[in-house]
Amino acid sequence: MANTPTDRLYSKDHEWAEIEGDLVRIGLTDHAQRQLGDVVFVELPSVGDRFESGEPFGSVESVKAVSEVYVPVTGEVAEVNPALNDSPELVNDDPYADGWMIRLRTDGPPNTDGLLSADEYAEYLEADSD
Repeated sequence: MANTPTDRLYSKDHEWAEIEGDLVRIGLTDHAQRQLGDVVFVELPSVGDRFESGEPFGSVESVKAVSEVYVPVTGEVAEVNPALNDSPELVNDDPYADGWMIRLRTDGPPNTDGLLSADEYAEYLEADSD
């Protein structure tokens, strides 16, 4: 069973969003990193880049595949996780803490329509595996 912290929201594309005021910290879910296998490279956007909800903001390369990563909310990149440049495996080791990818600054409260609670995400994963 995937680890799914209850203090954040989840997309059906398997990203998580942790709302921190007008900032939203984003990363890949535990489920996603398990599906990918060992992450060997992470491509992230630049600070100042702007994305609409659902747009790809980067990619993750693993021993199995290269996958795009999508923003679950609209905003401007305020910070990227510099540790992933030298240690992309943090996405596998600690996807909800040290393995975070970006922080977006939103224009007011983030629109979380379409995002799932931890329980809803767990149910989605269970239904998807049937």
